[in-house]
Amino acid sequence: MGKSTEQEIAQGLQRGNRRAWLQLYEAYAEPVWRNISRLTGGDPATVGDLVQETFLAAARSTRNFDPDRGTLWVWLWTIARRQVALYYRKQKRNSILSRSQNWWAALDCEKSDWIDAEADMPLDILQSQELATLVRAALMKLPDDYQTLLLARYVDDQPVNRIAERMNCSQVAVRSKLARARKSFRKVFKKITRTTSGSREVML
Repeated sequence: MGKSTEQEIAQGLQRGNRRAWLQLYEAYAEPVWRNISRLTGGDPATVGDLVQETFLAAARSTRNFDPDRGTLWVWLWTIARRQVALYYRKQKRNSILSRSQNWWAALDCEKSDWIDAEADMPLDILQSQELATLVRAALMKLPDDYQTLLLARYVDDQPVNRIAERMNCSQVAVRSKLARARKSFRKVFKKITRTTSGSREVML
């Protein structure tokens, strides 16, 4: 989406223009759905509810959108992320996370290397629900911009130039921030997986 189109939509949203809302939905409903699905496990009913709540919350906070602070996508995903966080708090997912932590601790292999070289993970580990739970937990603890970057680059496989366009910044800035985001993810993931089964720390 070009800057002029985004500016037009933003101005329309602030005026309560119905066409602007349709344009916003058409442009971003799919990526919002996709990212929420990856953070919550993919249940269609749950994802649908959260997408709906995201756009309703966006409608209530239109006047808070400041183009100087980021793009429409960054603004909308920040709202979506809050809805996902609320969902986790309501669901009390600590027991599920605890089981995944215990599963990780029980793996009979050198786990620390996998975080730095994901391609070396055995296929059954990569495809496990427990690992997906741990990855989601780590992503939810990252800042909005890091979370958005990692999902876009490594889950959606978007090229750096596309991400830069969406986030209204240079490709150099995206690559630099991606490096910091990966480092932050590894740190958070290791912290989560070091939590013992007896810990009562709330991770989500």
